[in-house]
Amino acid sequence: MGQWLSWIKSNEKELLTILDNLAKKAVETSEAVVVLLSDLNNVEQHQKIHRLETEADQLTRDIFSELNKTFITPLDREDMQRIASKIDDVIDFMDGIAARLYSYQITETPPYCLKMADELVKATQEVQYMISKLQKIKNPKDMIEHCRNTSDIEHAVDDLYRDAIKELFESNDAIKIIKLKDIYETMETASDRCVDVADVIEDIVLKYT
Repeated sequence: MGQWLSWIKSNEKELLTILDNLAKKAVETSEAVVVLLSDLNNVEQHQKIHRLETEADQLTRDIFSELNKTFITPLDREDMQRIASKIDDVIDFMDGIAARLYSYQITETPPYCLKMADELVKATQEVQYMISKLQKIKNPKDMIEHCRNTSDIEHAVDDLYRDAIKELFESNDAIKIIKLKDIYETMETASDRCVDVADVIEDIVLKYT
């Protein structure tokens, strides 16, 4: 089983390398969101998050370009496209968090946001770990365990989201409700996309083992 992808050519290995670099961008972006939420006046972090999102878009385009040029791929073409698209979505939504904080002129870190952001870091780290192991899966059970870890993290984010919304609607400030609800939903959706990646990877592991 450890050699299941040992036959792939160097250009096909490049696809997995680009995918791994994309996953690393997701981790870096989630960490930048945590830093931003710790200091909303940190303009540098706003700029960094947007730069990472732009770099991720380029990596995603590179993956699709390589897929179009490669006759034989190490994994199903559709699986690789889905993984790349979902990781790119994760980064897009995290960029969206930063954009909303700026556009809505949020000056104080909203309740629950930092905890949700910490969970997003964990989720992106799980995704990056799984992507890094795709080229040669030595332990399928380990991969499945990390898929399930991502799902557990998503459940934790869901719980935080529900608590945040419950507390938010105790307010009578309609503008505040609209703004913070949008931010909370964006964070929760970013977590959902991490699970989408994990689901594809779990399908791959089950398919090739």
